[in-house]
Amino acid sequence: MNLYKAGVKKLELLKETPFKLEREIQNLFEQNLTQVTGLEMVKSEFVIKGKRIDTLAYDASSNAFVILEYKRDKNVSVVDQGFTYLSLMLENKADFVLTYNETLNKNLHSSKVDWSQTRVVFVSPSFTENQRLATNFKDIAIELWEIKRYENDLISITPIKKTRAAESIKTVAQKGTEMKSVTDEIKVYSEEDHLLNKSDDTIELFQTYKNAILNLKDDLDIKPKKQEIGFTNKGKIFTDVCILKNSLKFWINLKKGTLDDPKKVARDVATIGHWGNGDYEVVVSNTENLEYVLFLIKQAL
Repeated sequence: MNLYKAGVKKLELLKETPFKLEREIQNLFEQNLTQVTGLEMVKSEFVIKGKRIDTLAYDASSNAFVILEYKRDKNVSVVDQGFTYLSLMLENKADFVLTYNETLNKNLHSSKVDWSQTRVVFVSPSFTENQRLATNFKDIAIELWEIKRYENDLISITPIKKTRAAESIKTVAQKGTEMKSVTDEIKVYSEEDHLLNKSDDTIELFQTYKNAILNLKDDLDIKPKKQEIGFTNKGKIFTDVCILKNSLKFWINLKKGTLDDPKKVARDVATIGHWGNGDYEVVVSNTENLEYVLFLIKQAL
């Protein structure tokens, strides 16, 4: 992706200033982790069973741990390394919970962690075609994010999306292998999982709201989770939706007291347990208030 600066008469191509060390990428991510990814920083250089994890993070929206690894070398198998880390976590759950509690001085119980949502994120200035193809499975718990630095200290971070025709990793996971044991425990949810057994009317209602939300701004995406589907802006969830039998339940990722809602449509759920992110909940069963709901959701962008 090329970046340009608007000059007086023409666009000026910004030159890329490559990272010299993986550590530069790691420092940049760790110092801005929540802002860039929405994740909670747990520990840098976490060593367990003789293996070093670059960054251990926690995703409060899915109650799961996330491992981040930074790469400049293109000649590595991200799939093999990714499954090694996933297997390492699933076999040593108590150590990860203990590290979280000791580092952040919190009291997270292992039963509260959704281990099926564990994932590994590889961050690199570029990935080879083989690396992209090797992770192009709709239900693989491995993500690739490209990061580039340009002159004037401009940074671009781009998650690599799976293709629409991506198959299931279960088709290649062999019985008795490390990959098979991981895929049996980890579940990567899809949009189809949430639409299963829903009526045509409810599916149509979801598709209408989904398309409208994704058109609010360029480069928005969806992130299916266990109970709901998150809508993301540069990797961070700004609203979630749970598809019910005859309606949709949205959560708007804003703190109590910050939503402009003159019609009083949103419900305050700041002190009520709920699945999605944010302190506001909106339930819709038709498209009559579509524009107004979009007005509310857009405030979280």
